Amino acid sequence: MTPRERVLAKLAGEPVDRPPVMAITMMLAADMVGRPYRDYVTDWRVLVAGQLATAERYGLDYVSCISDPTREACDLGAPISFFDDLPPAVQEDNTLLADKAHLAHLSPPDPHAAGSRMLDRIQAAAAFKERAGDAYAIEGWIEGPCAEGADLRGLNTLMLDFFDDPPFIRDLFEFVIAMELEFARAQIAAGCDLIGCGDAAASLIGPQLYEEFVWPYEKRLVDGIHEAGGRVRLHICGNTRAILEPIGRLGCAMVDLDHMVPVAEARAAMGPAQVLCGNLDPVHTVRGGTPDGIREALARCHADAGEAYIIGAGCEVVRDTPPENVLAMAEYARAAAGG
Repeated sequence: MTPRERVLAKLAGEPVDRPPVMAITMMLAADMVGRPYRDYVTDWRVLVAGQLATAERYGLDYVSCISDPTREACDLGAPISFFDDLPPAVQEDNTLLADKAHLAHLSPPDPHAAGSRMLDRIQAAAAFKERAGDAYAIEGWIEGPCAEGADLRGLNTLMLDFFDDPPFIRDLFEFVIAMELEFARAQIAAGCDLIGCGDAAASLIGPQLYEEFVWPYEKRLVDGIHEAGGRVRLHICGNTRAILEPIGRLGCAMVDLDHMVPVAEARAAMGPAQVLCGNLDPVHTVRGGTPDGIREALARCHADAGEAYIIGAGCEVVRDTPPENVLAMAEYARAAAGG
C-alpha cells in the first residue's frame, strides 16, 4: 500500500498492511530544511519542502498544512506577533474583539484573497497534491470554535463570556463556523484528503459547557467537512477525559489523544470503531526517552486502542527530538505489520 492508501483505508475502517504513522511535525519540519520557523509559517514553499523531507526521512504516511493557529485571525485583522524562529502568537492584551460590539461589523475573509495567510495554506495544499498527491495523504487545517474564539476574544476573556454573555458566545461561534467551513472547503478543493480541526481551548471548560456551547458547533464543522468530501482529524490539546463520550459522538474520522488521556479510557468512551491517534508524551517519552521505550509505549497504546489506531504523539513532536526517537514510531509500525 502507498502511505496515502494506508491512511485512507484506516480512516474508512478497512484492512491495512500496517498502522499509519501520523505524528504532528511543524518546527521539526522547518529545521529539516534549515529555515527559520517564520519562513515556515509565511511561505508555503518552505512548509511543503519541510513536510515532504520530514515524511520521507521519518516514514510518515502523510503531509500536513498545519503551522500555527493564527491564520484566520490574522486575515480578519487581529494583531498577531511574529517571531524569527517561534510560532506567531495572538496578542492577548490587544485582541480583535476586545470590544464585543466589533463582531457585528466583521465579515469572514476571502480565503483566496491575494497575500492572505489562508491562501498561503491553500497553496500548500495544492503543491502537495501536485508533488505527492498519490504518495502521501494530505491534511489541511482549520481552527475549531473554541480555539478561534479564544484567538479573537482572548482566552481568559472567552472563558468569562461563557458565564457573562452566552448569546455573544453563540454569535461568535456562528461566525467562526461559517468562516472555517469556507476555509476547509477551499483546502479540500485544493487537494486535501482530511482536515485537521484544532480546538485546544475546548479542553479548558467543563463537560456541561462543552455539551451546551461547543459540541453543537464542532458537530456542524464535522458534518460540513464530510459533506464537502473531506475527513476530520480532531485535535484538542490537554486533558479531554471529561468530554470523551461527546467527542465520540461527533463522527470524526480520527481523534487525537493528548498524553494525559488514557487510550483505554478513550476507547471505552468512544466505542470500538472510532479511530484514535496518540497518546505518547511528546517531551518525556518521545523527546526524552529511548527508541525502545517509545516502541514499548506504542505497543501499549495499540493494545489499548485495538485495530482502530494510528501512531502519533499526544501533540507536536518537539523540534530537537533525537532522530532515532522519531524513527522509532515508523519502526514500531513496520513491526506491527498487519495491525
